[in-house]
Amino acid sequence: MKNIKDILLKHDQAHLLPLLDALQGDELASFVQQVEQIDWDAAELWKHPEDLSGKGRIQPISGLTREVIEQNQQQYIPVGVEAIKSGKIGAVLLAGGQGTRLGFDAPKGAYDIGETHPVYIFERLIANLTEVCRQCECWVPLFVMTSDINDAYTRSFLAQNNYFGYPSSHIRFFKQDMVPVVDFEGKLVLESAAKLAFSPNGNGGWYSSLARSGLLKDFPQIEWLNVFAVDNVLQRIADPVFVGATILSGANCGAKVVRKCQPYEKVGVLCLEDGISSVIEYYEMTDEMANLRDGDGNLAYSFGVILNYLFNLKKLNETAGKHIPIHVVKKKVSIYSNGEIIKPEKENVYKFETLILDMVRLMETCLPFEVLREREFAPIKNKTGVDSVESARELLRLNGVAL
Repeated sequence: MKNIKDILLKHDQAHLLPLLDALQGDELASFVQQVEQIDWDAAELWKHPEDLSGKGRIQPISGLTREVIEQNQQQYIPVGVEAIKSGKIGAVLLAGGQGTRLGFDAPKGAYDIGETHPVYIFERLIANLTEVCRQCECWVPLFVMTSDINDAYTRSFLAQNNYFGYPSSHIRFFKQDMVPVVDFEGKLVLESAAKLAFSPNGNGGWYSSLARSGLLKDFPQIEWLNVFAVDNVLQRIADPVFVGATILSGANCGAKVVRKCQPYEKVGVLCLEDGISSVIEYYEMTDEMANLRDGDGNLAYSFGVILNYLFNLKKLNETAGKHIPIHVVKKKVSIYSNGEIIKPEKENVYKFETLILDMVRLMETCLPFEVLREREFAPIKNKTGVDSVESARELLRLNGVAL
């Protein structure tokens, strides 16, 4: 117990010391475990929070357009198929969130987008991956990232649905790491009498969470990880053309992109930052950058990322000790204080997140791989309107999916 007290004192968290005397039994053991799991290297950031995602000199990046891919796909496909059949490709589904914006208090992947019969988001994603597996006559290892808030539901839902035909022997689950929530003075806050407030560490923490799980040892042949988001029901996963093109390019990373439909579309854009492959957010672009045209009259910054990346595992391991930018967000969170739950009227805490788009820079080289928007980009972020259940249904029907 003295060790825990020393840790709290060292990191200026003395306000929590009374809990060590007040709590007993399982509650005390749980609280101690929560303190021990904290990454205290971030303590200084809590005291002096700032957004560390500053950018250097930004320039356009060249990549593979759909025309070039079409011309060379017969060269890419055999390389991709061989890598998949050899067990060199693993797929990582980022599914740690809830369907809150859809009015659905459960994992987003369990949301039903069907009209005449049930069609779940998880079901469509697994169907897309299964299509590639049948083409290559093998199964791709699928790692599903959950979180503390949806892990049990996700496992149960997929098991009850027989994993939508995917063999359970090739599916592994791992939980996203959590980071503490702090007040504006850098003090840890409580969610309940014996529980610290934590939040997911952002999708940029997917690899540290996967590596810590030890699950990669189950598939030692893996050399590349295709990471994808849960909300894009049209994306192709472990796509042999994409895999082959990335491997042949010699890049450490590949990114599926769509051509921006207009200068101010709200998507991150692949570019060069100080000569290194990077992603810049739409709100970080100046008007000049957003409207810049190349010699053919196309937008110079036109490769919009869709969160479908292929990462080289060896390079990921090389960068494991490097910190990616931490994004600090002010949030309104109910906290436990003086024996009661306090619901604030305005933002009262800092949450800390890392983003997968920042990992692209750590890879140093990234191949932009353009896909047809209508074929591979149907994100579900809202119930209606842009990037919604409605728009995704329309695109699914366009691609022959019965709803």
